[in-house]
Amino acid sequence: MRFRRWHRPEAYGDTSRKRAAFLRKQRLEREALPLFSDQVAAGQHSVDEEMARRAVWWDEAERHRRSQRATSWRKARAHLFALPEALRLRVREIWRDCPYPADPAYFADLLHQIAVRRVDPFRPPWKFHPELKARMTPDPSSFDAAFRRIGHRKIGGGPKTTEADELLFCGNLGSGILFLRARVCLIERHESFYTSSSHRLRDSKVGSGGHFVEIEVTGDCSDADLATIERIAQAADTRPVVVRRVGRSGQTANRSET
Repeated sequence: MRFRRWHRPEAYGDTSRKRAAFLRKQRLEREALPLFSDQVAAGQHSVDEEMARRAVWWDEAERHRRSQRATSWRKARAHLFALPEALRLRVREIWRDCPYPADPAYFADLLHQIAVRRVDPFRPPWKFHPELKARMTPDPSSFDAAFRRIGHRKIGGGPKTTEADELLFCGNLGSGILFLRARVCLIERHESFYTSSSHRLRDSKVGSGGHFVEIEVTGDCSDADLATIERIAQAADTRPVVVRRVGRSGQTANRSET
């Protein structure tokens, strides 16, 4: 905890400036009642007496302030240790690096703000907490605007002429995060894959003769979202596109063909 250690205060400082200020105060008191200035002066005491009186008062005032401060700390600590253990540890942690002075009044106020839920101890206001907002594209104009490629691998396992790209995309059309797995499939079994750069679906470089693009959608995908994916995916490729839902276990939930 950030508890400031108090040292024994120094004695009251008797300075020429304080003496001059006291003499000026007495002069103004006399000038305020010029007809009774003698009577006012008779009731005034000397500057030496005033400095001696202040020295005694200073020690008494310091003892009183220290006593009040210690009482305030005890009350605040009692409130702290009445909290559940997890919250108590968190409050001690944020008190160490908070910008408030190490004063019992500020500490008690922090505990009060937490108690009335105006300060979240796990998101203290003196720290920057950026808002986490999902990137959503509810009405995408293109496939690239809606989905970002996050994975790419070759499938087939044979010579390069029989390999194809499998691409993984992610995006959010407004209902939640969606994962798309796109691969090129053969329409006729005797066909083969060959490399070409004339097709657009995010660099899936496989020719169009006897091929179609299969896209599997994982996530909470509505019928409208499925239709949107089908539309923008077909616009991004010259080959036929097949879009289908799959469950998290890989089971097909629905299928749409163009």
